[in-house]
Amino acid sequence: MPRIPSSPVLLAGLLATAAVAHAVAPKQFDAIVPRSLPGTPRQWTYASGVAELALAAGVAHPRTRRVAALATAAFFVGVFPANVKMAVDARRGAPARRAVTLARLPLQVPLVLWARKVGRSATAV
Repeated sequence: MPRIPSSPVLLAGLLATAAVAHAVAPKQFDAIVPRSLPGTPRQWTYASGVAELALAAGVAHPRTRRVAALATAAFFVGVFPANVKMAVDARRGAPARRAVTLARLPLQVPLVLWARKVGRSATAV
């Protein structure tokens, strides 16, 4: 089994990078927001970007790391339906796009495990 990373700095960087991507290129994220959610896809895109930025800050700071990392794990579970929607939408697309969207689905598991590991290894301050 692959080794799950434990670096809170890398996890915070991943979250911050994703947050910036939501702000800079929101259209690609709008497309994967499940239509069953209330409001507009753009609202959800920006809200998830803000959430990722807050989680990044929380994971980066030792005092909030434990709670923020566990919240990050929950966030990764919560956005899984968007990844499923992306894979479903790609069914009739190019084979390479289908492969990428399908490959993303199981990658959510190591992300959740990574966040949990960061939370468990955080020291109480």
